[in-house]
Parts: sequence; structure tokens; C-alpha cells
Amino acid sequence: MDVPPMAQHRRRRTALAIAIPVALTAASAAVYGLLPGSQSKASAATAPAWATATADGFASVNALGQNGTYGGRDGKTVTVKTLADLEKYATAAEPYVIVVAATINMDPVGKEIKVQSDKTIVGSGTSGQIVAGGFFLGQGVHNVIIRNLTIRDAYQGVWNDKEHDYDGIQMDGAHHVWIDHNDIRHMADGLIDSRKDTTYLTVSWNKLSQENKAFGIGWTDNVTSDITIHHNWIRETEQRNPSTDNVAHAHLYNNYLEDVAGTDITSSYGNYSRGKTNMLLENSYFQGINNPVIRDSTATLVQKGNVFSGTSGRNESGGSGAAWDPKSYYPYTLDKAADVPTLLKSGAGPRTSIGTTATTTSASATTLTVAQDGSGQYRTVQAAVDAVPADNPSRVVISVKPGTYREVVKVPANKPHVTIQGAGGSRKDTVIVYDNAAGTKKADGSTYGTPGSATVSVLSDDSQLRNLTVTNDFDEAAHQDIANQAVALLTQADRIFLDGIIVNGDQDTLEMETAAADKLGRVYIANSYITGNVDFVFGRATAVVDKSVITLKKRWNGTSAGYVTAPSTAANRKGILINRSTVNGDVSAASFYLGRNWHPGGSTTVDPQTTVRNSTLSAAIKSTPWSDMGGFSWKDDRFAEYKNTGAGSGAASGDRPQLTDAQAADQEVADWLGDWTPSAS
Repeated sequence: MDVPPMAQHRRRRTALAIAIPVALTAASAAVYGLLPGSQSKASAATAPAWATATADGFASVNALGQNGTYGGRDGKTVTVKTLADLEKYATAAEPYVIVVAATINMDPVGKEIKVQSDKTIVGSGTSGQIVAGGFFLGQGVHNVIIRNLTIRDAYQGVWNDKEHDYDGIQMDGAHHVWIDHNDIRHMADGLIDSRKDTTYLTVSWNKLSQENKAFGIGWTDNVTSDITIHHNWIRETEQRNPSTDNVAHAHLYNNYLEDVAGTDITSSYGNYSRGKTNMLLENSYFQGINNPVIRDSTATLVQKGNVFSGTSGRNESGGSGAAWDPKSYYPYTLDKAADVPTLLKSGAGPRTSIGTTATTTSASATTLTVAQDGSGQYRTVQAAVDAVPADNPSRVVISVKPGTYREVVKVPANKPHVTIQGAGGSRKDTVIVYDNAAGTKKADGSTYGTPGSATVSVLSDDSQLRNLTVTNDFDEAAHQDIANQAVALLTQADRIFLDGIIVNGDQDTLEMETAAADKLGRVYIANSYITGNVDFVFGRATAVVDKSVITLKKRWNGTSAGYVTAPSTAANRKGILINRSTVNGDVSAASFYLGRNWHPGGSTTVDPQTTVRNSTLSAAIKSTPWSDMGGFSWKDDRFAEYKNTGAGSGAASGDRPQLTDAQAADQEVADWLGDWTPSAS
């Protein structure tokens, strides 16, 4: 057998240029490059890939009537180079993606633009700069993304300035806000203020520097806010790094606080848990900070895995608040604390380039619209797929308006570069559903078989599903007389990106295959939900399930038993990788296996593989999590875990293989995907 292309790239360690809520890795900062454009030019059809990015952390949580944080994704994209244009679009009632492609000077000094809901404000490469002012998000403003900007120089010459409340970004009672990859420095009062019950906020990958007050949180007696602060480089600031007052859940991780010796700026404290805050502080790095971690007697502060170098003074933890786990709200992955300084010095702040492939593909995309009420070009998804020309050379986006589409959808192999994307605010808004099963009879009396039962089949290379739900609602209880494998989603191609979707079913929910036994078929599924009970993530594809939730369901008769994966991997290829995800569900304890080895037709040439790593496993997972299938011992195939947590995790044993660190270094996402970098488009 020829060596598959991915084997030639086993040591590749680049991150994925994807627009998803993620706990980013070092090189993933490269995803934030932007397309330049002419002043005030608006175009919904040519929005670049990063315009559809969604937040991670608490900003990704569905709450208060808002389904995550996606900014102006559903509006037009405009490029601005003047203060008038920036203010015009930022304060508009309708959604916009606003690309700042110049240095914009605020007039008067200290001006804060009153941003309205449903906005993405993002710098074009490193050219987007806001000078001598910033942004204000008032009561009830929500679904706002501020990224890739430099916000600087409103300083009025007074270090602890009480007269000029000139912040980089101030929020009073806002919710669902994502502040990401900005450089904010040298303002008059503070760099970021999150005040008056602002909640569902994520602040990530920013450089905050040259300031008395870096990041203040509070100004409220209520204890309701939920905030995530991760991968920020806070350098040469005196206080509020952050100061966190009366926050119900404050999750701080992988931040780098640095006080450089011999400068005029000296830190008075680092992270501060104030009032009744319940703070979890993980894997952060404190360099030269005085009083690096402090708390009020009324607050709770739990520390895990932090590094302190050259620090002095108070370093505290404790309190009586209830323990809480961020993974019960959202998935995330910790970087090693020792790696944080290098990681953030290279990755925090504005980025320059997203890469020509994603930019070119997105810019040349054609959009077809689907709406049941006739307001689109087509009333069914399949009609739009049928309209895509054979052998189309560039991307076609099929934008599906909210609704439930009861139909079978098939994207044939001769129509590559197709994206089917829900146009609603939530992946729940657009649903494609049908109820065929393997044993369902066709008009000619034959049956569909397992692959033929799929509600949606994607057979074309370089295709994507985004922001929608795919369901097979076959009623097993009513049809126990027929084979009840019922696939919701089938992929049978290479370079398939499933981004922010829900895949619902029972047995055989998600089937991931290749176009032929000797062909490579890679699938990357991220920020998604997969439900099922028996062999419901299966097939011979090289597949990654990343930063997602796998939900276990009871069987049709109410019993709890099943298998998450059933790989049928070809020898010398990668199988199924579950990475940085959560496996849970309302089922009995110790009732589910992580997987079993599928040898189709009794084949002795396949070498099934599942690796589950850095994931949270509920008590539903058996202490012996792998099972034989069809007379083949799983121990003769490739099944392993690495650094999983949760009640369903366990120590290494003969029945529970664990990768060594060296083995795990060769079983990362990049090893699975090889020379392919998924990019949302």
C-alpha cells in the first residue's frame, strides 16, 4: 500500500485556521488575518471566513435569549477608514461586520463609541487602530465581538487618573461579548472595564500594557456574572490584573502577568478575587509580580497549576464557595503553564494574515439561499444542491434560513467545495431531518441499507456543514421488525469540515467513510454536539472530534447500554480521534463503552483505531472502556486514552491502555489531518 499523504506530515505542529469557539493553541493566533477593502464598501456575499467566527468560554454559552456570541455574522461586511463611518455602523440597529482598515483618531479625545448589539468590529491585519478613545457597551447590549484591534493612547498625563474615564473598552450591563486578540495600552483610566452585571464575557489573547489599571470587573452588589479570561499577556500594569468583584463564576487560565524589573511601573497586585467572587485560576504564569494572587475573606479562589517566578508577597487561595467545573458550561483545553510566556509573546495581540487559501476561497464564493416560505432562491436544500454546477471550481455556500426541512439531502461527489450553512442565530434554528433506517423499504421493495439511510450525505471533497442540526428521527420502538441502523449524517469524501452543528440519532448517528477503501477521507468536526447510543460515531475515515460534546442516549426500550465509536480503520491510516471534548448523558453509570473494533465482513486487513485524549468522561463510561466485536479482540487493534478526566476516566491497566507522553506527541490533531488545514468558508 502506498504511504498515505498524511503520514508524510506526522511531525507537523501547525494549528488549524478555523473560526470556532476554542481554547486556542500557540500557532492558532495565525487565524486572524483580514481582507482589506474600499472605504464603506458593504458586501454580504464576500464576507471572509473570519467574519463567521464565534466565541469560546462563557461568551459561547446559550443564555439570556442569546445563543452564543457571533457578532455581526448575519449582517453585511463593511470596511471603514474614518471615524464617521466607524460610528455610523457600530451604532446602527442592524448587524454588521465592521473591518477597521486604517488608524482612526477619536475626536474629542476620550470619545467612546456606543456600540449596539450584533456587531463584529475587527481590524484588518495590524492596520486597524483606534487612537485616543475606545468603545462603550451599555445596558442590554449583546452579541458583540471586538477583535484584532490596537486601542491606544488616551493617556492624559495623570497616572491614577480620576478625572478622565477614558477606557479602551467599557461595558455596563452588557452580555455575550468576546474581546479577542487586541493590543490595548496607555489609556487614561483603564484598559478594559466590565461593570454593572456584565456577563457571558470572554477576554482572550489580548496584550494589555502600560497602564495603571488593566482590567476591572464589578461595580455591582449582585453575584450573577460569568466571565472567562484566558491567554492574555498583561504587562507593565500596576493593578486590576484583573480585579474581579462579585462574579459568580470567574475562570482565569493561561494568562501571563509580567512586571519587568527596573521600569517606572511596579505592580501592586496581580489577580484579585474580591467580594463574593468564586474564581478558578489555572495554569497561569506570574513573572516578578508583587502580591501575585490575593482574595477577600468573603471570596473563593481555587488555584491549580500556576507558576510563580520572582514574585513576592501575598499568594492566596481558599474560601467557602462551592466548587465548580468550567467544563460543565463549555469545553476548553489548558496549555502548560511553563509554556505560557513563549506562547503569548508570539500569539497575543493583533494578527496579520489568515492565509491565501481561506481568503481566496471565501472571496470567490457563490451564495444560494434556501427558505421554506419562498423568500429564498429555493424552497428545499436539495434543490439548491441540484443547482450547483458539476465540477464547480470554487466554493458555493448554501445559506439555509431557519426552519425544519423534512427531506433527504445528498451532495454528490462531482460537486466539491459546497458549504451548507444555517442562517439562524443558533445551530438549533435550522434543522434537516428524515426518518429512513437501514431496513426501510424503497419503492422497488429493496432496503436502504445503513449508508443509504442517511438524512444528509456529503460525498464531495472540501465540503462543509455549519450552524445547523441534522437529525434522523426513525422510531425504533415502532419498527423493531426491521434493521434499525439510522444514520443522520454520512460523509464519504476528503477534507470535510463540520463546524458548530448538532448531529442527532440513536444507532449509527454519524457515519464517516472514504470514497473507496484505498482513498483518504479526513473529517474535522468541532464545536459540535453528537448524540446516540450504539456505534454512533463510526466508519473508516480519518476523523477528529474536537472541542465538542458527545451525548449518550438511552435505547428505545429505556435501557442504558452502548458504544460511542466503532472504527473500521484501514491499516496504516489514522482512525477516530476524540480530543478536548466531553462525553456525558442521562444514562446509567458504567453502561457505555468508548468503542469497539469493527471489522466489516470479517475483514482481517483493517486495523481499527480510536484515541480519546484530554477529554472529560462522565460516570457513564465503563472502567473497562473497550469491547470486542465480531470475534475480533480489541487488544489486537488500536485503542488508547491520554490524560482524560472525570468520573469515567481511569488509570492505566491492561484493560485501559494509556498513551505515554511520547506516544501522545504523535497522536495530535495535526497528525490526523496531515497537509490539510480546515478553514471555515
